[in-house]
Amino acid sequence: MLTLAEVEALARGAHVTQTDKAGRPYAEHLEAVAEGVRALGGDDEQIAAAWLHDAIEDDALSPQWLAAADLTDRTKAVVLALTKRPGEPQEAYAQRILATPGALLVKQSDLAHNADPTRLAALDAPTRDRLTRKYAGMRALLGIDETP
Repeated sequence: MLTLAEVEALARGAHVTQTDKAGRPYAEHLEAVAEGVRALGGDDEQIAAAWLHDAIEDDALSPQWLAAADLTDRTKAVVLALTKRPGEPQEAYAQRILATPGALLVKQSDLAHNADPTRLAALDAPTRDRLTRKYAGMRALLGIDETP
């Protein structure tokens, strides 16, 4: 099995050219989500999934890579559960997360970092307002309290 250090290195390498909406290196988001999962009591499989949670959705790694990766089935399932599909309704996405053991904690950490007021403050007002509504809607669908 890949170690957490190896998963982190793979994730950082896969997203090396990507930035977030504020222009920051995307790996900063991955690290924050992984550390959030750790702080919330997540296990190594969930921390590995946190590092990889956007890899397929962002085309940083392929579904074929994930299928063949030396990761546990649970880690792979969490990554796939967190991979939003094109045109997928938010309700279906939320149901898949809720139905996948371990995925909710990773998504909770992802939403907490995405909705961080300091991070949102770097965005223009229309984008900030749109994302704030989006994240609140997903927290509601998942039954996550407003405060992480």
